[in-house]
Amino acid sequence: MLRYMTSGESHGPQLTAIVSGLPAGLPIRAEQVDRELKRRQGGYGRGGRMTIESDQVRFVSGVRHGFTLGSPVTMVVENRDWRNWTEIMSPDPQPEVQGKRAITRPRPGHADLPGVQKFGHDDARNVLERASARATTTQVAVGALCKALLAEFDIAVLSHVVEMERIKADVSGLALREIAERAEASDVRVADPAVEAAMRALIDECKKEGDTVGGIFEVIVTGLPAGLGNVMNWDEKLDGRIGQVMMSMQAIKGVEIGLGFEAARRRGSQVHDAIEHSPDPAAWPEGHGPSGGFFRRTNGAGGLEGGMTNGEPLVVRAAMKPISTLMRPIGSVDVKTKEPFDSSKERSDVCALPAAAVVGEALVAYAVAGAFLEKFAGDSLAEVRRNYQGYVDSLG
Repeated sequence: MLRYMTSGESHGPQLTAIVSGLPAGLPIRAEQVDRELKRRQGGYGRGGRMTIESDQVRFVSGVRHGFTLGSPVTMVVENRDWRNWTEIMSPDPQPEVQGKRAITRPRPGHADLPGVQKFGHDDARNVLERASARATTTQVAVGALCKALLAEFDIAVLSHVVEMERIKADVSGLALREIAERAEASDVRVADPAVEAAMRALIDECKKEGDTVGGIFEVIVTGLPAGLGNVMNWDEKLDGRIGQVMMSMQAIKGVEIGLGFEAARRRGSQVHDAIEHSPDPAAWPEGHGPSGGFFRRTNGAGGLEGGMTNGEPLVVRAAMKPISTLMRPIGSVDVKTKEPFDSSKERSDVCALPAAAVVGEALVAYAVAGAFLEKFAGDSLAEVRRNYQGYVDSLG
């Protein structure tokens, strides 16, 4: 079973991820992970933390001479900002600084208030340090390993921003490869040049007003074989697992697959994808994976039926709320005095939507890689490849 665990605080010495279940023999380099970490740090509207950190991974277990060993892979990303927080975040008692910079004025929209109530803290920093979106660093590192595994089987993951406030991108008529290339070249991660300037202007407006802005991004996975996931048990359905990992990301308030909520506004004849068959790959749509020659010209299902992949590209969208930390404070109540105050402010982004799309890639890759390894389980990459090829051959 593929699974991961992360640890570390936003201003602690390091972030750590442990990934178990990867087969032995998977080629992996630190540079591959670092490239994904750099993508997460980019995007128009990011805050001051991105100028401090230059995230790089260090493997401390599970990888030798460029290949996984089959044992748990441990990755560490050091926090450069730790040097400015050594006393405030020290694991040892610090009587001289105890209570200094304590946060007793919870920020609306954050984990601050429910966190101090749940754990019995009197300082919200004990909660916000872990609740911080800085934790997505390790999720992206995990996703980099998963994307490397999927790439061995010609499965690719891409993302792009489709909406920011009321500004919508139009990618109709664009090939998936073109969407990926345009989004990667855009600092707002949008594939429609016609709305790029408007999105930047919106971010600038929010920054000037001390406000924040969210939006919607889309993750697409191509080359998936039919049959990943399971219909037999509720917790094995791939769409349910994707929903869980996507909703685990900070600020995500909604997830849809394929037509999603739009399917509820249409009749069945306008939703479901007619099935065709051709042994000629040239007849299949772009991004189609092994499915024994069966294919659809439309993809309202978003590549999933009954909790299982059907060979079409997997299409997942997520709605990100505006970041909760505003430079223009929102009213709050001090947890100690119960007096009303303006909520505390932490260093923050104006818009992290482009970065969220990169994190979304990582999380979807993790869910898909888990289903892939369950279907084609093997102790080594060579064994997984044999199992995969045998299944693909049987489809035909």
